[in-house]
Amino acid sequence: MRVGLTGASGLIGRATATALRERGDTVVTFVRPTGGAATGETIRWDPATDVLDDDDLRRVGGLDAIVNLAGAGIGDRRWSDERKTLILQSRLASTTLVVRAIQSLASGVGALASGSAIGVYGSRGDEVLDETSTHGGDFLADVCQSWEAAAQTASTSGTVVTALRTGIVMSAAGGALKRQLPLFRAGLGGTLGSGRQWLSPIALTDEVRAILWLIDHPQAGPVNLSAPDPVTNQTFTRLLARAVRRPAVLRVPAVALSIALGTELVHEAVLASQRVQPTALLERGFHFTYPSTTEILAAAVR
Repeated sequence: MRVGLTGASGLIGRATATALRERGDTVVTFVRPTGGAATGETIRWDPATDVLDDDDLRRVGGLDAIVNLAGAGIGDRRWSDERKTLILQSRLASTTLVVRAIQSLASGVGALASGSAIGVYGSRGDEVLDETSTHGGDFLADVCQSWEAAAQTASTSGTVVTALRTGIVMSAAGGALKRQLPLFRAGLGGTLGSGRQWLSPIALTDEVRAILWLIDHPQAGPVNLSAPDPVTNQTFTRLLARAVRRPAVLRVPAVALSIALGTELVHEAVLASQRVQPTALLERGFHFTYPSTTEILAAAVR
């Protein structure tokens, strides 16, 4: 396959590019003109200025699929009004250009696997959530809904559009776990807030396997990318402490997190309760390499 890829410099993007190349696919990377050297075929673009290089599109020819992962980090820093605008606009601008690229390619693109997140459901306590669940009403839910809607416009060109509703991707190489591991390995890890909020993790390996599986077996609509074993933060803390063989008896109060990170970020992301099931993947026969949180953490810290 010839696969276009945006967000190739991120944790998931790097792993996806590697997996595609390892199985013999050609990866065509969307790169910013000032982004430095890139491997293989590229398409120059700049979502911030609405620039897409038409000459590059003609040169690369057709694409069988596009994986769209571009967007500013959600939890990288406090949410000022400017940061929230960047989080939303970076996703809408990049997805709009991806759709334009699809419409510009004479042969079309068979599948678009476009980023989203389980944040689309909002914080829902103990409620079990799957792809049929209603959307939330907070900032992150609104971002995800707008992001998915922008990608869905590609379907008018005959492209099968999948919304990748990703859970908490677990890897020692990046994301939330990379920030937590030093504390847990020092015996300073602990439960966040009440600990009753639900987490829906997925191993980086399974995140990438699911993305490749979905471009091989295109499915229209949302697909939850999370393992079938959500756990509370209290349980997650205990399992991670066991994985690194250190105690984790501390507790970080919600008020302390809010002071450090900002109230909105904490309540909508850090302490959000999302008990998600990957119903669409399981019903279509996808098998997780690491289906349980215990297995996910053991593999990540190994």
